[in-house]
Amino acid sequence: MSSSLGKLFMVTSFGESHGRCVGVVIDGCPAGLPLAETDIQKEVDRRRPAAAGISTPRQEEDKVEILSGVFNGRTTGAPICLLVWNKDVDSSAYDEMRWLPRPGHADFTAFVKYGGFNDYRGGGRFSGRVTVGWVMAGAAARKLLSTINVEVLAHTVAIGSVSAEAKAIDEVRQNVDRNPLRCADLKAAEEMVRVIGKARGEGDSVGGTIEGLALNVPIGLGEPVFATLEGELARALFAIPAVKGVEFGAGSDVTKMRGSENNDPFATRDGKIVTLTNNAGGILGGISNGMPIVVRVAVKPTPSISREQPTVNMQTMTEATLSVKGRHDACIVPRAAVVVEAMMAVTLCDFALRAGLIPGVIK
Repeated sequence: MSSSLGKLFMVTSFGESHGRCVGVVIDGCPAGLPLAETDIQKEVDRRRPAAAGISTPRQEEDKVEILSGVFNGRTTGAPICLLVWNKDVDSSAYDEMRWLPRPGHADFTAFVKYGGFNDYRGGGRFSGRVTVGWVMAGAAARKLLSTINVEVLAHTVAIGSVSAEAKAIDEVRQNVDRNPLRCADLKAAEEMVRVIGKARGEGDSVGGTIEGLALNVPIGLGEPVFATLEGELARALFAIPAVKGVEFGAGSDVTKMRGSENNDPFATRDGKIVTLTNNAGGILGGISNGMPIVVRVAVKPTPSISREQPTVNMQTMTEATLSVKGRHDACIVPRAAVVVEAMMAVTLCDFALRAGLIPGVIK
């Protein structure tokens, strides 16, 4: 199993959904960075269940603990270990359906790959619960990126068939934490709540789309040809459970354009070379071009639903039906938006260190 991401800013994830804890070890964080549990807690709190009828009823305290790598309020250069304890755990529903793989989940593939020794409770390592550790790593990465004025944010742009209107960056910053959907279009957010509520009432779930943005990214991040910036960002984003699509800039719409429409013309502004459009999403040839990085992430509907679905009993090899019990999100998109920010921050931080833009000691 591969549990590490990054080259110089390396993040190693540990823990399972219903195990004792979930967390992360960060290796390669420069010394001298002011870092406190409150810095990490602020981001972890943003990932917690937001509202009844949308998120899981599971209510973990998620109190962040720093076990190593920080002394007198600053990073020491040693590995940083961060964790939260799992306390609100109820595995009874998973014990009942031990041999019935949930359609849409990794229950079947994990069982085969690991010979049945995998922790099946709550999905184990394949649960969205493990992303708490990634958010903690993202909090540290964001602080490092702030030293070079890079900002990362993400917001919900679609839930089911409801799409938000495009908003300016200032509106995204202002509105994203003002509603449980993390949507910058407040009117669309209200309709999204209704769509999620309807799906939950029918024992079902919905997916959606998240847009991630990175601003003030220096030109030159990326290591072609096998460690391109969009390739490594996509790798990190696809690690998020339920992510089924990642596209940059104009994305798949480029197939409908001519070169004259898709190309981003160059111009000068305040002595800098910029592009007049951003169909490339801030990346050319696998290298950041100085424009905002724009990525959209497609998130599938939550697989755990109470509607009855066909499955197979893996122990008796007979066909069966399953209605998933337990505590699940009717839509994970709003919580996943925080994870998208974290994974973008971790990846950009790693590339900034590779480029020598962030020093080994922060003073």
